[in-house]
Amino acid sequence: MTSDFRVLSLIPPMTQLNTPYPSTAYLTGFLRSRGIHAAQEDLALALVLKLFTPAGLEAVRGRALALPEAQRSGSVHAFLDQFDAYRSTIGPTIAFLQGRDSTLAHRIAARGLLPEGPRFAALDVYDDVDLGDGGGDPLAWAFGALGVQDKARHLATLYLNDLADVLRDAVDERFEFVRYAESLASSQPTFDPLAAALAAPPTLVDELLHDLTLAAIHRHNPTLVLLSVPFPGSVYAALRIAQTIKSHNPHIRIALGGGFVNTELRELSDPRIFDFVDFVTLDAGERPVLSIIEHLQGQRGRQRLQRTFVRDDSEGTVRYIHLAEPDIPFEDVGTPTWDGLPLDRYLSLLDMLNPMHRLWSDGRWNKLTVAHGCYWKKCSFCDVSLDYIGRYETATAQKLADRIQQIVEETGQTGFHFVDEAAPPKALKALAEELIRRELNISWWGNIRFEKTFTPELAELLAQSGCIAMSGGLEVASDRLLTLMKKGVSVEQVARVTKGFSNAGILVHAYLMYGFPTQTLQDTVDALEYVRQLFEAGCIQSGFFHRFSCTVHSPVGQDPAAYGIELIPLPPVSFAKNDIGFIDPTGTDHDALGIGLRKAIYNYMHGLCVEDDVRRWFEHLPQQVPRATVKRGKIAKALAAHH
Repeated sequence: MTSDFRVLSLIPPMTQLNTPYPSTAYLTGFLRSRGIHAAQEDLALALVLKLFTPAGLEAVRGRALALPEAQRSGSVHAFLDQFDAYRSTIGPTIAFLQGRDSTLAHRIAARGLLPEGPRFAALDVYDDVDLGDGGGDPLAWAFGALGVQDKARHLATLYLNDLADVLRDAVDERFEFVRYAESLASSQPTFDPLAAALAAPPTLVDELLHDLTLAAIHRHNPTLVLLSVPFPGSVYAALRIAQTIKSHNPHIRIALGGGFVNTELRELSDPRIFDFVDFVTLDAGERPVLSIIEHLQGQRGRQRLQRTFVRDDSEGTVRYIHLAEPDIPFEDVGTPTWDGLPLDRYLSLLDMLNPMHRLWSDGRWNKLTVAHGCYWKKCSFCDVSLDYIGRYETATAQKLADRIQQIVEETGQTGFHFVDEAAPPKALKALAEELIRRELNISWWGNIRFEKTFTPELAELLAQSGCIAMSGGLEVASDRLLTLMKKGVSVEQVARVTKGFSNAGILVHAYLMYGFPTQTLQDTVDALEYVRQLFEAGCIQSGFFHRFSCTVHSPVGQDPAAYGIELIPLPPVSFAKNDIGFIDPTGTDHDALGIGLRKAIYNYMHGLCVEDDVRRWFEHLPQQVPRATVKRGKIAKALAAHH
């Protein structure tokens, strides 16, 4: 490799604000291990830190004042009415959320410092807790008398969410912290919505991103820019970045990859995306990026690229090129590096009071993969046909511990989030033993299958090695539907595994699902009764109900008849393809059920109404709700019998 070839990996808005998304860290670490000059920047964080300054808010205010009074939302009115307070508090609040001014927590928690917009109305839903002095505190149930830092971060997060609403209503209707302009890309059959948005005059957000992009290009002078788009909500901004680079530095080559591309652009045929980027790569990025670099250096012809879409300019059509070569083994992808990312500038938010979701947005976690892909790869709702699930590879415990040690030395941070689809029990056991042997004191959490291999003894070992939380899919808590899903677990088995983790002092979060094919009202009531018993028995402390979504790459999407449903035909697709609608002959109104399920789980997490009949959560339904067929106390009896 020539020494003047430079690669810049960029994280586009919006991904996460509390910690860097790991894709650029992996690619940068890998390229450096191959002797390639590689750098990285997080433009998602940079954009937020540029917007949320006194000058940024002044610019937002200018846009808000330009709106006719009748078009100003409640959020915009509250912002303009309290603008002086926003301008004077934005700097200190950001510094507090970055951990640079912890003593400000006392003033924020007292609720006399920050201006409060519509988002603070959510606090009114909590019961006012009498403190015994005639006063009350609606957040006392969550934070008590001593949780000042946490309470302040929750209030400061509501304050930022108010400002995000103002940005959406007055500056850019697509703005959100996570799902920014998501609807422009997610499962969009054509490039038309994105093309129209990218041709429109830039918003204030676009202008700031334009300036940040040019500054990054000036700093690094790259030959090749890698844009990682993990989510639909980062596609629009990624293409705005590409548009800026192409208009000012047309000689720079740009490659687009990441989770969204790997999932939704597998049938890409619209050539217009290549007005912005030169290459679109699929699946694990290391091998395609290496081949692109070799191609740009004249060492490999274009016909020898790998898993890469390009535009054939002579015909104006899209070509997919894949010269079959062995992939980079997971053992050899190198150690991710966060060098170049401003680790002291990320925002530790406290958005949702769900204890597991809190880990996603609170604190700066080093993200690491224990194994590539999923060792089970049978679940019928999962994209098991795609590389990120289907290609399963592991690394040795020694190699993983070496990576962990190196990352701790580089970042000074000992918290790790293992981002596996389902971390394998054998690999976790070996890693735990290696961490204990090396006396490496870290904190870690991740996602698993609640399978019987996770014995109470293994749970104790994992806790001893630093495990603080585990999440796993219980999905629909129904043995009939778990069998249909090919989940490979039963409800009672999940109860035994989760109880073992809980007894070891590990927080347990259950991913729950509703709306699966053939799921009836009775199935839903029974599933909620199982979930209630799991909370009651102390098996799980946290949970969240997700609506089932059928994807074209899952067994359900590929063989709908086997699941008793009929797919709704998609229009012709030339761009993104993922979610697909279906007709379920049971005709259950899952949207109406979802309201009750979310209310139930919210209360159970706070220890409320756990003894109540689960039918209380469906009182809003017009029809009579059947009694649960699951006997009360069934989980407790199963646990006692097993013990």
